[in-house]
Amino acid sequence: MRTDQPSRTARKIALNIVSLGATPGAADTLPAGMAHATARLLVASGAAGPALVRWSRSWQVVSLYHLFDPLMPGEFEGIGRRKVFCEQQLRDALQKGSTQVLVLGAGYDTLAWRLAPEFPGVRFFEIDHPATSRLKQKGIKAMGRPGNLHLMAEDLARTPLTKVMETEPSWAPNAQTAILAEGLLMYLPEKAVKALFTQCHDITGPESRMVFTYIGTGAGGRPDVGWLSGLLLWTMALAGEPWLWSLPPERLGAFLADTGWEASPCTPESPSGHGVEFYAVADKQKIKQERSPFSTRLPPTAR
Repeated sequence: MRTDQPSRTARKIALNIVSLGATPGAADTLPAGMAHATARLLVASGAAGPALVRWSRSWQVVSLYHLFDPLMPGEFEGIGRRKVFCEQQLRDALQKGSTQVLVLGAGYDTLAWRLAPEFPGVRFFEIDHPATSRLKQKGIKAMGRPGNLHLMAEDLARTPLTKVMETEPSWAPNAQTAILAEGLLMYLPEKAVKALFTQCHDITGPESRMVFTYIGTGAGGRPDVGWLSGLLLWTMALAGEPWLWSLPPERLGAFLADTGWEASPCTPESPSGHGVEFYAVADKQKIKQERSPFSTRLPPTAR
C-alpha cells in the first residue's frame, strides 16, 4: 500500500456514503447526519472538491452504483449497513460503561466527531496513517473539533499501538474501552492483525469491547468476495491497497482466544447478507493472560 499519500479506499468509502445519502430508501438506513457530515468533511479536508461531492449525490452516480450492484450483491448499501452496525455496537458499549473510544484507521469516517458532543464525558481517539490523518485533521478543525476528540497521526507499522497510547496523556489504560476497526483488517498481514488485537487487549481495562469487520476466506486461502474475487483482489493490488488477511468465520473464536478476546453473543452468526464483509464483536477475556505489553510490534504494512 502506498504510504506517502492519503488512502484512496478511505475517500471511495466516504463518497459512497455521500451517494447513499442521496438514494431514496437507502438514505434512511444511515445514522442521522452521517451523509451530510461526511460531505462536509471531504470538502473541508480537501480530500474531495465540491464538484465531486455534488456529482456523488447525482442520480447518475446513484444509478451507476445500482447498475453494478449485481456483480457484488448488496455491496453498495452494505457500506451503510456496516456503519449502522458499528455505531449501534459502540453506543451499546457506551451505555454499558465504556469511558473511552478508540477508532483505528478511521479514514474520513465521522462517527467520533458526531458522538463526541453527545457523550461529553467520554474520551474519543482516532489513529490513522499520517498521510490520511493530516487531511482528516484539517477538515475536523474547519468543522469544529470537540474538546474530547483526539486525532492522532501515527504509522502503526513503525510504532506499536502500546507505545502510541503510552505517550497520549488523556488515555487511561485501565478504563473500560470500546475499540473500532472497521474496514481495516483486510489490509494487514496475519501477524499484524494478531499483534493489533493483542495490543488492544494490553491497553484497555476490564469489560472492554472490540467491534470489527473482516473478509472470509475462500478457495486457496485467499480473501473471498464471491465469483469476482480474483478480479477485485487484482484491482486492489494494482491500486496499491491490497487485501492481505482473511479469516474463515468458523475460526473466529480460536483467533480471538489467542489474543485475549472472546466472541461476543451479539456477533452475527451468519454473513451480513449485505456486501462482502462479516461483522464481529469481541469482549475482553475476564482472566487476563500473561503477556508483555510491549512485546508485540506490527510488522511493516502499507496501511
